[in-house]
Parts: sequence; C-alpha cells; structure tokens
Amino acid sequence: MNTNTLRLVVVTAIMASAAIHIATAQGNPLDGLERLKNFETRRASSCNTNLSANGDARPIKPGDTLTIAELEGPGVITHIWFTIAHDAKFYSRLMTLRIYWDGEEHPSVECPIGDFFGIGHGVDQPFMSLPIRVTSDGRARNCYWPMPFRKSARITVSNDSDKPCRALFYYIDWQKHESLPADTACFHAMYRQEHPTVMGHNYLLADIVGRGHYVGTIQSVYHSSPGWYGEGDDFFFIDGEKEPTLRGTGTEDYFCDAWGFRQQDGPFYGTPLWEGYSTGNRGTAYRFHIPDPVVFKKSLRVEIEDKGSQVFPDKTKNGFIERDDLMSSVALWYQTEPHKPWPALPAGPDRLPFQDTTLLVGWKALAQAKHSEHSLTTQHIAGATDGKQMFFRPEYEKGWVEIPFHVEKEITADLTLRMLRAGDYGKYRVLLDGTAVGTFDLFSPNLKIAGDALGRHTLKAGDHVLRFECVGHNAASKGCFLGFDCLQARVPVYARPAGKDLRELQAKP
Repeated sequence: MNTNTLRLVVVTAIMASAAIHIATAQGNPLDGLERLKNFETRRASSCNTNLSANGDARPIKPGDTLTIAELEGPGVITHIWFTIAHDAKFYSRLMTLRIYWDGEEHPSVECPIGDFFGIGHGVDQPFMSLPIRVTSDGRARNCYWPMPFRKSARITVSNDSDKPCRALFYYIDWQKHESLPADTACFHAMYRQEHPTVMGHNYLLADIVGRGHYVGTIQSVYHSSPGWYGEGDDFFFIDGEKEPTLRGTGTEDYFCDAWGFRQQDGPFYGTPLWEGYSTGNRGTAYRFHIPDPVVFKKSLRVEIEDKGSQVFPDKTKNGFIERDDLMSSVALWYQTEPHKPWPALPAGPDRLPFQDTTLLVGWKALAQAKHSEHSLTTQHIAGATDGKQMFFRPEYEKGWVEIPFHVEKEITADLTLRMLRAGDYGKYRVLLDGTAVGTFDLFSPNLKIAGDALGRHTLKAGDHVLRFECVGHNAASKGCFLGFDCLQARVPVYARPAGKDLRELQAKP
C-alpha cells in the first residue's frame, strides 16, 4: 500500500468515525436530505457578470477593501470558498476577512484569511477537519461553519499588503429563510496576537461579553528559542468566575494530542503545520469544540499559558518556565448580539512574526560561484525564484560548490535553504563561512522544492560564503545532483535582549 493510499484510508476512517460520533449524538448527519426544504438556495460569487466570458475573479489593489457580498436576511451562510492569486509572500496573513451581521458597526468576524481557514503565519498548507478543509497545496480554502443572520450580512476582504491581489475567486453559499428560531446566535471569529507573549500574564484567547457558546481555537506559534512551548495549561473563566471551572493539563492536551506535537489533522483537532522545536520553527494547532461547546450566559474569558522547556547557556535545563514566543490565535464562538468591541487589528505587515528577505538567489550567482570540475548551469524549474535554479551535476560523490554573497548590515536571522528534491539528487553537507550547518538528503521520488532550516545565525555586515559538499547519495537515488534555489533570512520582529535568558527576564526587581 503506497503512502497516498494509506493516507486516504486513514482520512476515510477518521471522517467515518466523526460521522458515527455525530450520528450517535445528534442523529444521522444525512437524515432529512429526503425532505423538502423551506428555504431558497442563494449564492454570491466572483462570477463574471458576462456569463459567456471567463475572468471570474476580482483584483484588490494594495490598501483597498472589496465588498464581496451584501445579503438580505433572514438567512444562513453555509459555505465559503476562496482561492487567491497574490504577489506578496505570506499573503494570507496580509489579507483580512470581515463579516458584519444585521448592520452592526463592528464586525463579528475580523481575521486574516489564512488564520480564519485554520493555518497561521501566511502559510499555504492543506489539511482536513469537519468545519474547515484546505486543498490544492493550501490554495483552496473552504469553511462550513453555519453563519445565521436576521436582517443582513456584509462581507468584505481587505488587501493589507503593499502588493496587488491579482485575483480573488470566491463562493458564498447561503440559504434565504422566512424566519430563524428565537434562540439563533451569531457566529464570531476574532484574531489577536502577542509578538512576543507578555511575561507574567497568560496569553488571552478570548474575552467575551454576552450569552453564547465557544466552539473553537486556532493557535499559531513562532519559536523565539529552542525547546517545547506546550506545557502551558488552558483556563476557561465562565460568567465572571474568579477560579476557572475548566482547567487544562498542557497545551498539546488541550489540542487533544499528547507528548508534544507532530503534523496531523482530523475532524475536531489537529496540528496541520508543525516544523519542530528549534528557534524560528512555526506551528499551528486547532481544537474545535463541536461535540463539547463551552456554554456561557454572561461572559467568557479564555486563557492559555506560554510555558515549556528551555536549555540555558550554562547547559542547565528548566522543563516548566514561562517563554517569550511569538503567538497568535483565532477564537471562534456563537453569541447573541451586540458583542463587545475588540481591539484594533494590527496592520498587515505587523501581523508577521518576522521580516523576510532573500540573501542569495542561486541562478543569479552562477558567474561568481566556484566549483569542482563538474557541470554547473542554470535550469528552468517551476516554483523556483524567477522560474530558475542553480543546477550542479557532479559525476561522483566528491563534488562541491562555493557561492559568495554580501550582507549590507548585520542581521540576526533564522536562515532557510530552498533546494530541489528529485530521484537523482544526492546528500550534501552545507557550510556557512566554513562552519557546518547541516547535512541534507535531496532524494525524493517526486520532483519538489523544499525549505531546510539552518537555525538562527548572526551575519555581520560584509562578505560571506555558502558551500555545498556532496557526501554521497540515498540508496534509492540515481545520482548526486544538486538544485539550489535561494537562501532566505527571516529576521524576527522580536529578539531577546543580548546576554539575557528567560530566567533573567522573569527575575523580580
């Protein structure tokens, strides 16, 4: 059984399990499909008004806001689908979805598009859950949260980047009803972030006033230092209580996993993005309280600790210390209106945990590169920078390439190599200014470009050298080739003060 077949079997089993759970708790999820419906089926979409033409998308200029739907109720939005072509990296963190119910001044949904659809950091990443599914390598985003409204619904999308959104394709599928039950509540989704988390305080997921029920958390983290951030407990303070009725036992426990995180997805919980435990690694986890909504009559405050492990410069370790990671989240709930106004959403660029720059592009540095007596050329590769890569083809296992590059001013950054994987590629040791920073097996049965983290480094202003040394190849590989796209630097928006560790930051005056 190959990997794709195995994944299909596992996903089918998971969804079948979810269906059984729902059937047990609420009846057969297909029950009622045979009965005639008392609503009108409606849709707002990016369809071209000239039905004989194509061009079914809307552009959004930098800084502009596009109203994509104005609906007259009573009604229920049942499905939202987006796919986007955008010139900015991390565009899904830089575009904002807002939904206003019944003419309200403050939106009940205000969230970066990627985070709303379950993935943080502006990353395109596929995953499957019950209310959200993302496909097409992370570019097709679907939401199935039911969103009722009594009088009206207005939906807008803002491009909060300095680059154009070339095309926003969308469907808003909804039902037009004659009336809604008196106990119908409105859907809410609120984004917030702390870059970094505030020492001495738990991270605030939600602070809600009104009557309703909490249905989900999407949490994203960017590691400020190596270690495990997930020892923090979750706390739900219901209706103004001083001590939380619901108390957790750890971050991965709240997100229904155990013994750390690994990349996985499922109907009610998952970690669709998980890069690891090193400085600069990113992760996103979700927990949907669909079978277990948290009910509140007056208010709800939801907090989670940012605590975990840390190894200090003197080699000692603390397994439960407050950390200073860069954290963001989306809280999801239903409540009666009006809702409490939220703090202003950070500007688009301020939502990114780092500033991204490319230090070196392989094909552009071809003339300056030194190498062993083997072919070094430019190759056209879809998905690489400008559609090209530096292509090195040694005939034996001792080939090497050395590429100079220049840094204008000193930076401390999380470095990432983008290299090609293929069936005839080798293993390469990578050195930065003469120091080994990793060894990578570039074999893959399928052609793809992948990023490899080199860790956090301080590069002084001036000249530097990146070197690749072939050290053999995978037994399944047919060669020792190397495809180098670029060297990227993520400069975090927060770096711990020089010479300080977490113990010193938490020391009392």
